[in-house]
Amino acid sequence: MGRTILVVDDEKAIVDILSFNLIKEGYTVITAYDGERAMQLFSETAFDLILLDVMLPKQSGFDVCSAIRRTDVRTPIIMLTAREEETDKVLGLELGADDYITKPFSIREVLARVKANIRRTIQAAPPEAVTTEGIVIDTERFDVYIDGQSAELTQREYELFRFLAAQPGKVYSREELLHEVWQYDYLGDLRAVDVAVRRLREKIEHDSAKPEHIMTKRGIGYYYEP
Repeated sequence: MGRTILVVDDEKAIVDILSFNLIKEGYTVITAYDGERAMQLFSETAFDLILLDVMLPKQSGFDVCSAIRRTDVRTPIIMLTAREEETDKVLGLELGADDYITKPFSIREVLARVKANIRRTIQAAPPEAVTTEGIVIDTERFDVYIDGQSAELTQREYELFRFLAAQPGKVYSREELLHEVWQYDYLGDLRAVDVAVRRLREKIEHDSAKPEHIMTKRGIGYYYEP
């Protein structure tokens, strides 16, 4: 596959089992056991995906995720957490993580999430730009421009917006968006979709509290209004 993954966790047993199985799948794996080392490696190496534990010494996974997103909105980040609290899951997503996996996890689930996240970042898009009322979707640069300015979307946010905009007015349920955009079947909490929509509105809409483009169909799902 030729893809490089950064695995960050302070538990050696978890790092070892993740590394072993990822290497078996053909990935190159680089490891770190604390937040500071993770940031150092990130500054030195281009990664295709980051598996990032929340509870880390020296610098938390939340802090690492936030710092990475200040300079890199494209590299997929999957948070690993032993916590069950809803606020912890949402915080990671709000900081720009693409997904989270709660410990204890199955290796099969981790590999499926890794494969899905890497696959979506390398899929080719047709060389075209779609324009609507000051919004330009540039599929060559994988970017969205609002009144000429980059919206600085993460890869997940870009794909969600592009998917919805491709069929204006069509309502998609959270389950459908998770399958079509996240590219795996419903495996648990759908809150990731809600958070991604909220973050997308904050970057796309002139007033996120009164959206004009990313609309909600109460009790059903979301749709795009040109």
